[in-house]
Amino acid sequence: MPKKVKKVPLRKCIITNDMKPKQSLIRIVRTKEGDVFVDPSGKKNGRGAYVSIDQKVVEQAKKSQAIERHFQVSHIEHVYQDLLKVINGESIE
Repeated sequence: MPKKVKKVPLRKCIITNDMKPKQSLIRIVRTKEGDVFVDPSGKKNGRGAYVSIDQKVVEQAKKSQAIERHFQVSHIEHVYQDLLKVINGESIE
């Protein structure tokens, strides 16, 4: 009997609309209180959206304000800074 291949969970990047494995994306969360933040663990409560781990994609998101529109919030400059930190391998918080 052939080995069962484990299904890789795919998620869609809200900027590029590409379906990618969860590990190649960064999760952004909006809580019920309206707080928006980067969730490197991918386990925090709230509405999640995924962005590709790519500096160009983050810059494109910032320019088009795609994350603001997706979560219907404003003034989330810190989220873009945190995304760039995670991409560059720095810790946030």
